Amino acid sequence: MSKLKFGIVGCGVISKTHATAISALSSDAELVAVCDVIEDRARKLAQDFGVKKIYTDYEKMLLDPEIDVISVCTPSGMHADMAVLAADAKKHVIIEKPMDITLSKADRIIEAQNRNNVVISIISQHRYSDCMQLLKRLMNEGKFGNIVLATSYTKWYRSQEYYDSGSWRGTWNLDGGGALMNQSIHYIDMIQWIVGKVVEVFAYCTTRAHRRIEVEDGAVAVVKFENGAIGEIVGTTSAYPGFETRLEIFGEHGSAIAINTQLESLYFKDGSEKEYLESYKKEDRGPVGASSAAIKEEGHVRQYRDVINAIKTGTKPLIPAEEGRHPVEIILAIYLSSLTGKPVKLPLESDDEVLKEIEKIKGKGF
Repeated sequence: MSKLKFGIVGCGVISKTHATAISALSSDAELVAVCDVIEDRARKLAQDFGVKKIYTDYEKMLLDPEIDVISVCTPSGMHADMAVLAADAKKHVIIEKPMDITLSKADRIIEAQNRNNVVISIISQHRYSDCMQLLKRLMNEGKFGNIVLATSYTKWYRSQEYYDSGSWRGTWNLDGGGALMNQSIHYIDMIQWIVGKVVEVFAYCTTRAHRRIEVEDGAVAVVKFENGAIGEIVGTTSAYPGFETRLEIFGEHGSAIAINTQLESLYFKDGSEKEYLESYKKEDRGPVGASSAAIKEEGHVRQYRDVINAIKTGTKPLIPAEEGRHPVEIILAIYLSSLTGKPVKLPLESDDEVLKEIEKIKGKGF
């Protein structure tokens, strides 16, 4: 198969990361079109990356026979609509996280993927890091033994100006949530992917440090895993000036701590960590409390490479649509627990109950 041709819809901040990833894979990929309802924004991205085709009408963009893959970088609550239209136009799709903000919308994406036999992948670039790949391998090999405790911490900072910069930010309708759905989702995906399925949560969410937002800027959840482990998920956008993300795993035979997708500590009772650390290349941790504009592109490059390979070989990528559903379900369960004051078991039968509870607090915050 020749070089795959990409189109980006939604030319906001994160679109540059996607465009850079495509450019980095120039032997296999080419960005040929961009689309945004704000023409100046689309034109700016096109100029920065040498793209000739500029669209303000997404449906017209989908009629372009040159485009093989659509990268969806619009506000979160628009992802399913964009992705389903692309899949029905027989385009492959890459969706910036979260895949969407409700389970019903997530299921529409999965159905469109299967109905059209196209590749749809949800961005979770940290899965491709050397650190997370190693932790997943160690977990699969049983090196930690029975997991006792696992924790995910995302203590970032987002200014009031960040939320004021777009009318959709901090809203339930398009942002779908706050510190969890849009920042902590990365490490929520890591903890469930590496440690295992979450089967119950009990949580508190709050809105304390930001004005004019409907969603949480702080959350704490206690979780139970299917394998019997317990854990904690903590997320905030109010930790000035922004601190590292952390994933911690403690098992009967050993422990591991990752900070900003870099392996900080690894210990096994039998001393076998040495053989793994010898082959592990420690890299720069990257920016603390990273904003979208500061995201290092390497993770996106690796995910794009994986998706391109899946399209060319007819296989599944590491993160097909169904994988992107898991962290969204966990986050919705956390919201439901906070709003009802009760533990919530997973899997959720539907998101009807949480959506009803969210309707009660729209415009107010937690």
